[in-house]
Amino acid sequence: MSKDNLIALFVFVISVVCFSIWGYNYISGNYLLLFALAGVFGIFMAFNIGGNDVANSFGTSVGAKTVTIKQALIIAAVFELSGAIFAGGEVTKTIRSGIVVFPNDLNPMLFVIIMLSALLSSGVWIFVATKKGLPVSTTHSIVGGIVGASIMMGIFQFSGAQTLQMVNWNEIIKIILSWIISPLLGGIVAYLIYSYIHKNILKPSEIIDDTLRIFKKNKKYFKDQYFNNLKQKTYEEQIQELSAIVLDEDETQSFYKNKLKEFKEKERNIDAFSALRKHIPVVGCVGAMIIASMFLFKGLNKVSTLDIVQNTWIIFIIGTITYIVTYAIIKIVKKTELNKTIDRIFSWFQIFTASSFAFSHGANDIANALGPFAAILDVLKNQTINPTSPVPLAVLIMFGVSLVIGLWFLGKEVIATVGSKLAEIKPTTGFSAELGASIVILLATQLGIPVSSTHILIGAILGIGFYNKNANWSMMKPIGLAWVITLPAAGLMAAFVFMVFKFILGI
Repeated sequence: MSKDNLIALFVFVISVVCFSIWGYNYISGNYLLLFALAGVFGIFMAFNIGGNDVANSFGTSVGAKTVTIKQALIIAAVFELSGAIFAGGEVTKTIRSGIVVFPNDLNPMLFVIIMLSALLSSGVWIFVATKKGLPVSTTHSIVGGIVGASIMMGIFQFSGAQTLQMVNWNEIIKIILSWIISPLLGGIVAYLIYSYIHKNILKPSEIIDDTLRIFKKNKKYFKDQYFNNLKQKTYEEQIQELSAIVLDEDETQSFYKNKLKEFKEKERNIDAFSALRKHIPVVGCVGAMIIASMFLFKGLNKVSTLDIVQNTWIIFIIGTITYIVTYAIIKIVKKTELNKTIDRIFSWFQIFTASSFAFSHGANDIANALGPFAAILDVLKNQTINPTSPVPLAVLIMFGVSLVIGLWFLGKEVIATVGSKLAEIKPTTGFSAELGASIVILLATQLGIPVSSTHILIGAILGIGFYNKNANWSMMKPIGLAWVITLPAAGLMAAFVFMVFKFILGI
């Protein structure tokens, strides 16, 4: 095992030990076994979310070679946890209490078994999909697990009609519609962002590059022709003409030097960086303002004391600074590095959009592990089912660590799929996909809808691939199949696991 893997494993083990000590002091001794089961299943679920969804999130960044795996881990550790802590509350509530409405007199231990079954079945399904390199929805999986286990519980405890009435079908329909609409929105938004970049930055730069290439070719052709003609002359004539050129004595050298001056003048008139100066700062400014508004109006709204005017002013300042800095960078780069300049600048942009996407993902999908576990924890501590309750900081930290460790040990297959098998990923396309997906995800988080970040990002990548005509639609066959069977597969497994737990515990 490599040194990095050993360090990651050491951090994980220390976190588990500290979490176990915390749980021992937090939970009554009568329920320590159930706490241990819930902890194992919840951590396993968070681990697999890291292996699938976080790998999915950073696939575009790694595929574009904007960040390495290690750098992706650092971004994940900071922004995934931040998103979960500051912006994940609404989605956590939906996962825990919005999917199934249980009777008021339901035995709390049956509720615990339902959530245990959902965590285990979801984690197993996501693990299988991740090992096959298939990016699936952890939201699909946990919702299917909760519904499947709840229906099985209803079959044992209630009548068929009462069982079906427990499931909030309106919420299920809303979530299903979001799964259909969200990849379309991701694709449309990313398509629009990338089309602007391509039409106003990439295409003009390609034309200028071609013009400069032809110009340099003509310049070289003129020099070659001139000196080839010179070689046809006698030795004395060559000496005389070259001396005239060097000494600036007659019309011969004037023709040669004037021609070179003409080439240089034309080259100066070709403003290779005009499109970059005009549009890249605008893209950077808008992107920075979008990301800043997401953080201020959603991510930090629970801890910030600033009003809307102050937040808006901060966003304006951030956008202005980004515009000025980007414009200054373009002004000082060398003209011979046009393509490299575009890739380098968008690589920097992509670091920020990747951070935003990580924040968005933490706000949504870590709730798929946190929600059921926090519900179990609340029952074990208070012996009652509450619609909502705060998620302890120790749980957030433990699950966040598990998420990052899952990316480290399990995420390479999904990163390969998202980063290279769906469409060609470059810094410009990766930036467009991540920014577009971040916008859609955080809008959903604001509404408390547990959308699938997987579907949104895949839609964004394919939207750009559709624009570039290089989308690998054949790869969507296994991915689409996995999407379709995720919810029923997790539901059936959860129903079976519920029966096993009910039999073992005798409830």
